Amino acid sequence: MSAFPAIGWKPLGVAIGPGGFPVVERTTSQILSLYFSTKCHHVLLEGTRGGGKSEVQIVAFLQHVGKGYGRHWRGIIFDREYKHLDDLVSKSQKLIPRLFPDARFLASKGDYKWVFPEGEELLFRVIKKAADYENYHGHEYPFIGWNELTKWPTSELYDALMSCNRSSFLPEEHSPIGEDGVMRLLPEIPLLVFSTTNPHGPGHNWVQARFIDVAKPGRVVRTTINVFNPRTQQREDVTRSQVRFFSSYKENRYLSPVYVAELEGITDPNKRKAWLLGDWNITAGGAYDDLWGDHLIKPRFKVPRGWYVNRSFDWGSTRPFSVGWWAEANGENVVMPDGSTWCPPRGTLVRIAEWYGAEQIGTNRGLKLSAKAVAEGIRQREADMVAAGWIATKPAPGPADNSIGNVIDTGEESIRTKMQDAGIEWTESDKSAGSRKVGFQLVRDRLEASKTGESPGMYFCQNCAASITLLKTLPRDETDLDDVDTEAEDHVHDDTRYRVLSGTGRTARSLNVGFAI
Repeated sequence: MSAFPAIGWKPLGVAIGPGGFPVVERTTSQILSLYFSTKCHHVLLEGTRGGGKSEVQIVAFLQHVGKGYGRHWRGIIFDREYKHLDDLVSKSQKLIPRLFPDARFLASKGDYKWVFPEGEELLFRVIKKAADYENYHGHEYPFIGWNELTKWPTSELYDALMSCNRSSFLPEEHSPIGEDGVMRLLPEIPLLVFSTTNPHGPGHNWVQARFIDVAKPGRVVRTTINVFNPRTQQREDVTRSQVRFFSSYKENRYLSPVYVAELEGITDPNKRKAWLLGDWNITAGGAYDDLWGDHLIKPRFKVPRGWYVNRSFDWGSTRPFSVGWWAEANGENVVMPDGSTWCPPRGTLVRIAEWYGAEQIGTNRGLKLSAKAVAEGIRQREADMVAAGWIATKPAPGPADNSIGNVIDTGEESIRTKMQDAGIEWTESDKSAGSRKVGFQLVRDRLEASKTGESPGMYFCQNCAASITLLKTLPRDETDLDDVDTEAEDHVHDDTRYRVLSGTGRTARSLNVGFAI
């Protein structure tokens, strides 16, 4: 760190001591994340607002500028919107000229990058949809930065861009040659993915699962896999590592107390906990977070014989499919596992079981099962539920995504037909004009009704992990607040919406209409 005072920047917690040398007065997240960015492959700097995360992300790239890697040292920092990159670019324009006076910033949107005297580059780019990855396929970026990682609803793009986190730099071939004609052998070029984020946002779930829940701040998580090394032509053990650090506004003595007062004054309790405290134990996302609570979660119970049970379905192959089993209350008591009784209003829906066809919740990657395999899985699960006494009889057919009836190739049966042949039938879902928004609002109405218990509500049994994880953080659409973000992992929401809209002959579509006979 001795170079920082000479080039005009020092991390928070570092002071200038006698002789102009840096002195670490206290260990801060900036110091730690910079140090570990030379040791770990993935670094996440998370926490409150105002901790100096963006500045450190830029410096993490700059650490390897001017070392001789030249054009091989290339970095890119992503956001979902150019307007959100503007602040990061503004910070870079204040910081980089002090460190590298000869660096040039090319401001056109076609360039939008820093170019350094030895050929290194730092690009600022927008990436939003899975299809956007094709713009970067085949590129080489030893440094990849993600600005506010929870902005991305799933890990799909983060994982896809790992194919670009590479370098063709070979020390014995590409190291610089000095004026004396002797090659100055450099170490292997480092590969680094450096992300920043606060809690809260559409990607809250997957970021928490990947970085927060697996280890405490500062604890390095290592994964070793055996791979073929093209350079040695042998299989070798390769270790990948990740670490996260907690950044707090309290570390930043340059912050105005007025800024802190703004954080203190946030009225949204979830956003306040996220931005002021960096607390990941919140409900965040937008569509239902204001209505979600522990009151919606019920222990798994044996459904009374008089309750109506059916299922709903959203098809997926490369994306997850979602099957939900629902019990509709008829006004009689249910005995809970602790011996108490519960009598929800007639028409209340309880999601008693589910099958979420994903590799892992939050990845938005499906199991790629055939229609027949899904149908057989549903049939077996229903048989198991009856045998275990969770339900009295086989569930009735419920609404499914109408796309399962489409026939793409002549002579090929539809998904619906293939599932029927395997013994699983479905009813049509409501796909009429405006049904998405109506379904969204009816789900909200039911969740709100669950707070009072005075009208038909909606609950989820504890074994429904995908619903509990994904619905509470499902984001609203940025341009249409009366709908959910369809780029998010919304498959559970879709099958839930189909069920609420259907009524199945028991509950009318509108909660204010009454009940069908």
